[in-house]
Parts: sequence; C-alpha cells; structure tokens
Amino acid sequence: MVTTGNITMEESHYIYGIHPVIEGIRSGKKIEKIILKQGMEGLQYKELMDLIKENDIPFQFVPIQKLNYLIKGSHQGVVAYLSQIDYVSYEEMIELAMNRKEAPIFLMLDGVSDVRNFGAIARTAECAGIDGIILPAKGGAAINADAIKTSAGALLRIPTAKVSNLKLPIFYLLESGFQIVAASEKADDVIYNINLRKPTAIVLGSEQKGISSAVLDLCTHSAKIPLMGEIGSLNVSVAAAMVIYEAVRQRTIK
Repeated sequence: MVTTGNITMEESHYIYGIHPVIEGIRSGKKIEKIILKQGMEGLQYKELMDLIKENDIPFQFVPIQKLNYLIKGSHQGVVAYLSQIDYVSYEEMIELAMNRKEAPIFLMLDGVSDVRNFGAIARTAECAGIDGIILPAKGGAAINADAIKTSAGALLRIPTAKVSNLKLPIFYLLESGFQIVAASEKADDVIYNINLRKPTAIVLGSEQKGISSAVLDLCTHSAKIPLMGEIGSLNVSVAAAMVIYEAVRQRTIK
C-alpha cells in the first residue's frame, strides 16, 4: 500500500503508467480521477488525453514531486485513481426510489470538493434515510479511502450517481414531479417554511462559491438556515445535516 499524508491507498485502488492507464480506460475500469505530470507531451500522451476527454474523466496536472511522493515505482507521469464504489445512473436511482416510497428525497452537491465534508454529509444522509446522492463528475469530491472512512462506510450503502452536468438530473426530477430546494444563505425564505414532505431534491453548494447560478435558476425553492451570529455561513456538512433533519422532522411529526 501507499500512504499519502493521512490517506492510505491500497494498491487495488489505483493504476499508474501511461499504457496501463490507457488500457484501464479502454477496458471500462471506473476511474475517479487522473493526475498527470506537468509538461507532458508525445503521441501516447495525446492518445491518453483524447481518451480522458472522450470519457469525461476528471484530471489534474501536478508537479512531478507529487507523483514521486505518491508512487515509488515508474509512474511515467500518470496515476489513475479507481472508483471504490459502484455508481448508479440517476434515472435508475430516481425510479427505484419512486417505486419504493411516495415522497423520496435526494441530495445534490454542487462543487463540494472536500472529501471529509463529503464523507460527513454522506454519513448524515445515510442515517436520515436519504434515497441517494447526486454529484458532478468534475469539481466534486472524489470518493476515495478518506471519504469512505469519514462517512463511516455510508458511501458503501447509499446510492450515488455522478453526472456530467447537474442540470440533467434536475430536469429529470422536475419532470418526475419533484421540487428542487436550494439551500442558500442568500435566500429570503428560511428552510423551516418549505414543505419538505413532498418528493424533494436538496441542493447544496461549496462553501466558497455556493450553488452555481445555472443550477440555482432551475431550483423551485431557495431557502436559508437562519444565522444569529456574525459569521456569515456554516460548514457545508453542518448545513447539510440541519436541512436534512428538518426534512426528517417534518416527515416524522404527527
């Protein structure tokens, strides 16, 4: 195994080297993210980049020192992190939930990139009986060993979908009769005034940028958590817990 800071990566969770990564993509391995050495060039590099873009795989260029720290073997400037969970399609996730209950509830994360925040959110979601999590393939947190550990294993239990664009599942949810509730500190209304007993998708954004305007424009409701102090926002995992359990409260009171 390889240890990177606080994260321990089992060898089965990554592949490295240009040719093995190219073959991994072609064979259909589920790749979470690829990191590449800055300044790479050549025919094999072009072939790899074409495959990365064709398959919409998140990638990042990093200094050679980071790759040398991660991998002690001959990485050739390329490391691919393999997915540690089985993703489902958002259509399948939504249809299964609608067949199972009258008013499903989903969580959508727009740009939440910190794996520990993501893991904490997933743990809360699983405990609260959320029917699934939808997140973007690019700009979202990786589901790696650290995220799974922080989630206390919840990410191995709760259905999760990755999409190229969050607008796609939003359109699908709207057509299926769902309300889309944006949790935003910029909203005029408060979350306690929103009827969360209906089929609902809750959208949360990153602490830095919030929910993107493209996604916010599609939401049917926007609501905030009231803050009484001088700090203008909550940690996103805390905000998620408060909104999720407001839905639980509304759905459990007589």
